[in-house]
Amino acid sequence: QDYLKTVVPSQLMAERGANLVVINPGSSNVRIGFASQDVPFNIPHCIARHITQRKDDTPRLSVRDKMLNCHATPSQNAERERAYDIIASLLKIPFLDEEMPSANQALPPKMGRVDALSSQQNKDDSKFTWTDVMDRSIKSSTPIERPVDKDADVDPLQRSTPDDTEPNSEENMYKEIIFGEDALKIPPSESYCLSHPIRRGHFNISQDYSLHQVLEDLRTIWNWILTEKLHINPRDRHLYSAILVLGETFDNREIKEMLSIVLCDLGFSTAVIHQEALAAAFGNGLSTSCVVNIGAQITQVVCVEDGVALPHTALALPYGGDDISRCLLWVQRRHRTWPNFQTDPVNKPIDMLMLNKLKESYSQIRSGSFDAVSVVHSYEHEKSVGHQKTKLSALNVPPMGLLYPRVLVPEEYPPPPRSWFQDYDDMLEDTWQTSDSLYSSGNGGFGMWDNYPMFPTRLKKFDNIGLVEAIVSSILSTGRIELQRKLFCSIQLVGGTASTAGLAPVLEQRVLNTIPSNQPIEKAEVLQSRSYPLFVPWKGGVILGVLDIGRDAWIHREDWAKNGVHIGSGRKYRDSYFLQAQAMCYYNS
Repeated sequence: QDYLKTVVPSQLMAERGANLVVINPGSSNVRIGFASQDVPFNIPHCIARHITQRKDDTPRLSVRDKMLNCHATPSQNAERERAYDIIASLLKIPFLDEEMPSANQALPPKMGRVDALSSQQNKDDSKFTWTDVMDRSIKSSTPIERPVDKDADVDPLQRSTPDDTEPNSEENMYKEIIFGEDALKIPPSESYCLSHPIRRGHFNISQDYSLHQVLEDLRTIWNWILTEKLHINPRDRHLYSAILVLGETFDNREIKEMLSIVLCDLGFSTAVIHQEALAAAFGNGLSTSCVVNIGAQITQVVCVEDGVALPHTALALPYGGDDISRCLLWVQRRHRTWPNFQTDPVNKPIDMLMLNKLKESYSQIRSGSFDAVSVVHSYEHEKSVGHQKTKLSALNVPPMGLLYPRVLVPEEYPPPPRSWFQDYDDMLEDTWQTSDSLYSSGNGGFGMWDNYPMFPTRLKKFDNIGLVEAIVSSILSTGRIELQRKLFCSIQLVGGTASTAGLAPVLEQRVLNTIPSNQPIEKAEVLQSRSYPLFVPWKGGVILGVLDIGRDAWIHREDWAKNGVHIGSGRKYRDSYFLQAQAMCYYNS
């Protein structure tokens, strides 16, 4: 204890974090790094495998996600247009049916403008290059029986044989597996299958993507990052421990499978699981907070009191940053400002990369018309990347979709097979039938879970609930006025989309106005993040892991492989409720 009082925090992190690996998996990206690092690696959570096409088939990139509907229905389009007009009236911008100023017309007094070609912006910030899918290796013509290292110091070009005029030749072969951002930039004419193991906060299981394939892809992706990025040799993994920082949307079975990957497949000696919301609070130095995690495909709201996440306050909304990016494309096409490019973010992942870049660079929430001049790229043909300078209009509308989600239309995915729900080895209890639900649903992305009567009470039904209503509902569900006042003044935004300019003041104003008048709440405040919001949960996992001296809740590989987690008389974390809250230490004696 005396040592902890005198040690410098950076020294403590370096000493205890060198053999700790923190893993924070998400639907779009996975954040992995040593606890001793300042920031983790943030890598797209996807994998592309080379597939063999039949001779009569045209080679093409296939995306494994088989969506029931990737386009809005007429009724959804009508709702989206009405939502746009509501947002337009609030932001004091023209409605959809009103004529926008032409490119040559002077901007109105209240119209802001950002020039993408200014000195502060990269000239081609949304340009990407195609991934080279060929694995080029030098094929030597020297006899096979010749020792490999005999002529190691001799120039290969000087080696010759009587029968060969070209002693060495370049052998071109397709890369069998491509990871991360390179997988998203594979040309559409190449024969690869792109897979995302996690979609909308759950395993991306479907009739075309089995549980076995999902787990194998997760293991392969994480193993590649550990080997290529962190440079941890598989033979040395037993010297390291892993911290899994997981979102509240994962259910017990999914967490059990990820824990098995970390301990049994990747070979870590011990592992522990922390809730993402709890880690986010600790990452910003808070013990009590309303954590709003706006991810790429899911938004989670959870209240934390004195270092304990309150399960009955947790809500999950089926939209995030990716939906805002696709809404940006829809807005530009409705205003006829988008070039005549075949931009398809659903079936061409590189187009989603470009839209995400544009969203991060220019989208913000502010009153008055707001446009930007930017270079938009076309990725229709891998041999030539076209581009066009254009004016992007109404850039403050897409991020308002967090408050008015009807302007966002999430993709709809097929439900997982029924066998997925038959988990006879559940580690705690029949969570399908619990009345205290961690989850709520909108019309979109979680529809894949709604049609199964095996857990009718698992998801609370909230049709198109906005972020403001979710925050107010979550905090008021605590039931204690003192705690409610504290939480309304401790709203914490994390996740990549949390960096959107203007979001915090809008949330403060609208949350305060949405609180019922009979509630004695006078103030709402969104706290400023101490670091980049995207990495706050990962950093909180680092803090929880480094400060956990006793490690009573850590799982050992031998125990997990032998017993798993069962109800018994062994160790139990004092704040257990769900598996995410460390309720996993029910070991047999």
